[in-house]
Amino acid sequence: MKLHEKRSHSHAHGTGDEEKIMTRKQKADQLKSNEGNESPKKPKVEADNDQHNGKATTEVAKEFEEFCKSVREHLSVAQMREILEANGQDSSGSDASVVIKCLDMLFYGPLEKCQICNGDLEFDGNRYSCKGTYSEWSSCVYKTRSPARKQEPFKLPDSVLNSPVAGLVKKYEDPKLRPHRYVGVTDKPFLGMMISLMGRLSRTHQYWKTKIEKHGGTVSNSVIGVTCLVASPAERERGGSSKLVEAMERGVRVVSEAWLLDSIEKQEAQPLEAYDIVTDLAVDGKGIPWDKQVPEEHAIESLSAELKLYGKRGVYKDTRLQEQGGQIFEEDGILYNCVFSLCDQGGAINEYCIMQLVKVPDSNLHLYYKKGRVGDDPNAQERLEEWKDVVGAVKEFVRLFEEVTGNEFEPWEREKKFQKKPLKFYPIDMFPCIDKDDGVDVRCGGLGLRQLGVAAAHCKLEPMVANFMKVLCSQEIYKYALMEMDLDAPDLPMGMLSNVHLERCEEVLQEFIEKVKSMKESGPKAEAVWSDFSQRWFTLMHSSRPFIFRDYQELADHAAASFECVRDIVVASHMIGHMGDDTLDDPLSDRYKKIGCSISPLDKDSEDYKMILNYVEKTYEPVKLADIEYGISVENIFNVETKEGPSFDEVKKLPNKRLLWCGTRSSNLLRHLHKGFLPASCSLPVPGYMFGKGIVCSDAAAEAARYGFTAVDRPEGFLVLAVFSQGEEIMELKNPPEDTKPLEEKKVCVKGLGRKKPDESEYIDWKDDIKVPCGRLIPSEHQDSPLEYNEYTVYDPKQVSMRFLVGVKFEEKDTVMDAQD
Repeated sequence: MKLHEKRSHSHAHGTGDEEKIMTRKQKADQLKSNEGNESPKKPKVEADNDQHNGKATTEVAKEFEEFCKSVREHLSVAQMREILEANGQDSSGSDASVVIKCLDMLFYGPLEKCQICNGDLEFDGNRYSCKGTYSEWSSCVYKTRSPARKQEPFKLPDSVLNSPVAGLVKKYEDPKLRPHRYVGVTDKPFLGMMISLMGRLSRTHQYWKTKIEKHGGTVSNSVIGVTCLVASPAERERGGSSKLVEAMERGVRVVSEAWLLDSIEKQEAQPLEAYDIVTDLAVDGKGIPWDKQVPEEHAIESLSAELKLYGKRGVYKDTRLQEQGGQIFEEDGILYNCVFSLCDQGGAINEYCIMQLVKVPDSNLHLYYKKGRVGDDPNAQERLEEWKDVVGAVKEFVRLFEEVTGNEFEPWEREKKFQKKPLKFYPIDMFPCIDKDDGVDVRCGGLGLRQLGVAAAHCKLEPMVANFMKVLCSQEIYKYALMEMDLDAPDLPMGMLSNVHLERCEEVLQEFIEKVKSMKESGPKAEAVWSDFSQRWFTLMHSSRPFIFRDYQELADHAAASFECVRDIVVASHMIGHMGDDTLDDPLSDRYKKIGCSISPLDKDSEDYKMILNYVEKTYEPVKLADIEYGISVENIFNVETKEGPSFDEVKKLPNKRLLWCGTRSSNLLRHLHKGFLPASCSLPVPGYMFGKGIVCSDAAAEAARYGFTAVDRPEGFLVLAVFSQGEEIMELKNPPEDTKPLEEKKVCVKGLGRKKPDESEYIDWKDDIKVPCGRLIPSEHQDSPLEYNEYTVYDPKQVSMRFLVGVKFEEKDTVMDAQD
């Protein structure tokens, strides 16, 4: 099973180059390479004869090693803590970390505070990392190889001045005489590491033992307490020994031999996760956290996972209390069911938390609590307690809420008053479900694969319309959409977020965009702003694979588009409700009525059908992913008349009308049909968002297809044709303006000029003076434009009316084979 990701833009438009599309694998590789604020470049190799205060680098390293040995022998950990405190350095942490910090300070000098957040820096083996907090939402992720140090003599307690090493320590008291620490250039990349070996490697274990010890590490026969286990990939294929199984159970990273080779060659310990050989395996049914799996395995596990929590009234599946008739406890209008999220990449934290009070008929109240990482149930904290005392159970629930969030429970539940606290969870607010029929997460409420055929067979709608409704009401398209956006946690109902929560997400996104557009900071300080937003965003919009946003394109693809898609899926969840129990009672017809629009097949012999086929043929170009191109074939076409938004009769009275393509993924379509098109959620200087909060269409089917395309194993998609009035005033642009607000306020139409355009000589006039730009795509005179195809933006939804829905199938055109050796 092979899965491919496309950008998930949910508003009605289609723009951007295919090279901007990021697959899940590419994103995972990017996450591995993005560390702090430094690019993952190969460290500069410094020659042995480079001098620091007259000493070669290797000489300094040897001197430091001897210094550490002497100081450790004569100073206690308590004395080292005292030294750190006397010099304003962080003295907290384990004994081992205190020793490392103190030795570094005595030899190289006291560290200055972090230039970003004024926190304390600490050496992590490769770099100096900040351990401070940037904001209530995020830890500081600042890292550097060359930290600033105080240019002043350090202070020594009397107990140290009277110790046998006083003379040695005072030797480095003068800042001018201290050596300079060059991190990353060393012949000891395994310093402080304990490594275990197993299986047949390309060299003998004795060879590697000698190499590892020469480069600063030690070798252990056990996997207990080791940094990693080095094994041959062959061990994976034959199932592995008990040693490999034990390593996986203990969470010890299992890496290939290449990790040793590359670390020695690059003179720096390489990231273990980049060399992992077993993250996609499971041991005795125990899963691996989804963010540690290869993307393809994560995708398969996600799509097969059953949603465990589907809304505010949903009893969490793992409690097994729903099977006993359990229901969420409700008192004084409050439902005692909370879910929380916390993403703090500085602390390597990405967790969810669930708390419920469940009332079981003829039984007592049950308190359920769970906390862990997505896809890592074996290591989650979990408890289920039965309470005879209702008051006591409620008090314990309230206490846990305050412990987890640092906030009081009732102000949150009644008025949504909440203040985020550092390293504390934030509530993921679910739709309150005042009525029990008010909807559930569509991944639970929609039709499963086995129910689709039965539902369609008992549907009274025209067969083609019934099959179309079957697609819109299936769990599958929504599961795929959330999986591709990494918003697929089975423990969190991301398809049932409340309006309050969605509004909060939109506000945070827009505030950040405004902030970054006017930001004067650069370098690490600017990167810290991006990092803070990223951690805030992935706390609000919980992701199984969070990362740090780096540019506007990533904001468009993985924040704005994801938000819009989730917003539309929430509407679908309310519309679809719970369909699992009534497949024989024609649930498809019932949902069709709820959508409130007219959908009918277009006669294949009609002139409109032929016109649309010609429009597709002339303006489509293959979608390209990697070395594979995908053509397109039209399966069916529907006439659409929506009740929400302007009707066709209303729009055809407006001036300068065109029939244009709008790109949408299947998971967004139900909302478009029910509510009409919504403007983009934000303004970003990238295609699709570059002209502000508008509704965007294109005169090229190729552009819309990029949004309708899903994956090789899901070749069906939809393109929308809408009647689009450009109004009286049309502004032509090829670059985004500095400020899009004047465009939005004046409500002028913007035509974004692309590098390709339809041949105007082939345009046709359709009914009611509506032009169809169905000419063949030719190069335009705007080859320096960021847009590949023309893009039309309007800001008033009354200027756009959905007219046709084109069901298409993407087909692989040809495959470019790699050259064989």
